[in-house]
Amino acid sequence: MRSVHMRRLWGFISAALAALSVLTIAQSADAKRKPEPPPFSRPEMILSWINDYRLNPTPERLPAAFKAMREQGSFKEIEQAGIYVGFIAGVIGSNPDKAEKLIADMFPMPPYDQVVVIKAIAYSGLADWKELMGKFVERMPARKVIIERYLYGKLQVLRDLPLDSPIAVDANWGYYFATGSSEPIQRLVRTLAWSREKNNVEKLTIGSMVKWTLAQNASKDHDLLSYLKTSLPHQPEKVEKPLAEVIEGAETFELAQIRKDALASIEELKTKGPESARNFSWWGQAGQTAFALGCVAAGVMGQAYMGVPCVVGGALSNVALKYLTPAE
Repeated sequence: MRSVHMRRLWGFISAALAALSVLTIAQSADAKRKPEPPPFSRPEMILSWINDYRLNPTPERLPAAFKAMREQGSFKEIEQAGIYVGFIAGVIGSNPDKAEKLIADMFPMPPYDQVVVIKAIAYSGLADWKELMGKFVERMPARKVIIERYLYGKLQVLRDLPLDSPIAVDANWGYYFATGSSEPIQRLVRTLAWSREKNNVEKLTIGSMVKWTLAQNASKDHDLLSYLKTSLPHQPEKVEKPLAEVIEGAETFELAQIRKDALASIEELKTKGPESARNFSWWGQAGQTAFALGCVAAGVMGQAYMGVPCVVGGALSNVALKYLTPAE
């Protein structure tokens, strides 16, 4: 009889220990479970997420971020949405096993916003990006033309995109923010030769904008600064000097000088250059977009951008344009 009681007692003890073990495991799991991230209710929350992304990748949040970008008007002007296109492309490209699901979860969306997805897939750098694009053709019948042009090579992917367009510059920045990859930075660094351009105002403006944003971002991003310093000895002569100035500006935080030099160069080209270089109608068109993209790029990195007011999404206020445009 005593042995029966002992067996029952040990049974109760074993059951209690098992229950305690399960409770302990559950409590441990709860302790390790991260709190739900806040929703992307404001544009600055999206930029903050983009800024921190490469240090703490959370690709599963991309569909929610994409929806918030749409609702907040980030894609209203595609030519000014390069940073978002590049970032989405970078997230897709660095998560090939999740790419299809991430894109599928972005739907539904209106045809206009589908252009962003199409460009992001094409810019992703995935070896099978055309196959991936093909899986979503039926969901985007209104975008058949642009899809076919990418599939048949009539539109360029990111690595081949000429950097004399502002959207290409900012798309490369976006890809860097998503991946931390040196490839888009390599492409941007090559345009520094244009910061010394004497005959072409468009290239001079793009080169100057890249120079400024590289210095601004490198002053806050140690990995970026380290890469620029490592690459310096391997640059051609036309790139070496402006890159050295970028590094100097980033390390000393003497960033205003880069802007002053840019404006002086543009003013010189305006007054001494050929007739074609004195046509500054471009400032009212691409010029505004170019520095807008630089403004967004710096904003993503947490910069106040020297007090220049920026409109999140790529648009630049008239005040900023006047601030950056050489005096007549």
